[in-house]
Amino acid sequence: MDDLRTTLSTFSPDDRKEFRQFIQRQRRKQKGRMDVRLCDLLLHQKEYATDELLARLYPEEPNAVAYYALRKRLMRHLTDFLLLRQRQQDPTAASSVRGLLTLAQYLFEVGVGRLAWNMLRKAEKLAQQNEQYELLNTVYNLQIARAGSQHADDLLDIIRRRHLNKKAADEEERANIADSLIRQRLREARVKGRAGESFDGILQEVLREYDLQEAFARRPALLYRLMSLARAAMLVRRDYLTFAPFVMRCYHLMEKRHGFQPAHREAQLGLLYMIAHALYRTRRFTESVEYLERLRVLLEEGPRLRGTAFRGRYTFLLAANYAFLRRNADSIRLLEEVLKTVLPPREQLTARLGLGFHYFAEGQFQKANQALLAIGRTDHWCEQEMGVEWVLNRNMGEMLIQLELGNHDLAQNRLRAIERLIKERFGNDGGGYAAVLGYLQLVRDIIEDPLVVKSAGFAARSTTLPSFVPLEQEDLQALSFYSWLYARVQGRPYYSVLLELAGVSEPESAKIPVKVSA
Repeated sequence: MDDLRTTLSTFSPDDRKEFRQFIQRQRRKQKGRMDVRLCDLLLHQKEYATDELLARLYPEEPNAVAYYALRKRLMRHLTDFLLLRQRQQDPTAASSVRGLLTLAQYLFEVGVGRLAWNMLRKAEKLAQQNEQYELLNTVYNLQIARAGSQHADDLLDIIRRRHLNKKAADEEERANIADSLIRQRLREARVKGRAGESFDGILQEVLREYDLQEAFARRPALLYRLMSLARAAMLVRRDYLTFAPFVMRCYHLMEKRHGFQPAHREAQLGLLYMIAHALYRTRRFTESVEYLERLRVLLEEGPRLRGTAFRGRYTFLLAANYAFLRRNADSIRLLEEVLKTVLPPREQLTARLGLGFHYFAEGQFQKANQALLAIGRTDHWCEQEMGVEWVLNRNMGEMLIQLELGNHDLAQNRLRAIERLIKERFGNDGGGYAAVLGYLQLVRDIIEDPLVVKSAGFAARSTTLPSFVPLEQEDLQALSFYSWLYARVQGRPYYSVLLELAGVSEPESAKIPVKVSA
């Protein structure tokens, strides 16, 4: 994968236009044309190989040395462009504070002390307003270093302010460390699947070790960190029912008591997404879409750079909600559109697996099969990226698609591969995946004799199939597999049974006015 192409492909049409103009302003006319030409080739819908790029850029005589020099030049343009735009769009004012610090240092070096101190005071005020505690610490250290100037503030007062700020900066550093530790443990647990260790003890241990239990009530950024940690534990435990009201209560309490300033937008976006996701998992689909709408409005109000990390997740969650609001065609349209862009690996895997599910729900089994084939990655690679449970969901989806397409031999092969994976990882009894083995046995019976679903014995076995938790609390991905089985037994459309088991038994009385933003 061409990293330069991937980066350029994240630009919107307006961004691309601005970047091309930026390049042309930076270089002489001839070189500027070559830089823009390479940019256009990298942004082309077709991904060109290096040989093709060389032939198109240098048709008379391909020149690899000139090509790689051109790539380096384009990367420098890209870096400069992003730095300039970050300065213009930075909602935290960090870039402005850094700029004032750079100017102050220069002024001190050339002997303009009075103006240098004015710049430091402006930097201090701006950093305080935007809770830039690490940068504020740098400001205070420079003030202390330059306290000998006749234009300086009182040294003891600077030291007092520095000590007050240091506490907040230390809290933020400890929260960063704790967050990274918890996320690392979560990744390890995902590889282990449901047999992974409990997160409750780990969460409390890390919070105690870094003295963070009481630090979160005052600041939205730290509240977001705490909710990230709690959500990590919830994802392993699947305790969506208690997490949803908890995160909603914390969010609205913070909103009421302190509000969310521009410096808190990233934390606010993250909290809104957590709420929407928890509501989706607890099958409150309409409410989830309402919070996603609030997230969308916030994304469009702020700088484009800030929203990049959330747009993919927003789209995937909106599509998932639509599937349970009888708007599956809208789900398909959303994911088809987002897959026309270049996505990071995890987002691409999420989008293709989701698209396969939505096609399956519509009975478009050939398209569902193509969506999963387009993943184009081995199980081992996907497991390292997404975890063992994601791989199981993908393989079970492929098995049911092949069965629906009438390819019983392929379905049987996939079934054996899933069984082998579970038994090798979790023992012959399946461990935490024992229910999956029971489910696979029922699917095997259908493959061998499709009419078996009409027998009373098979129907009884399907209704006594053990689930990981009560069916009304089961993960929606697992519920989709149960729904397929029950639909076969009852002779009903799969999508109708899925909606019924998810608690969506009646059509929505009114459509939700949500502006779709892919």
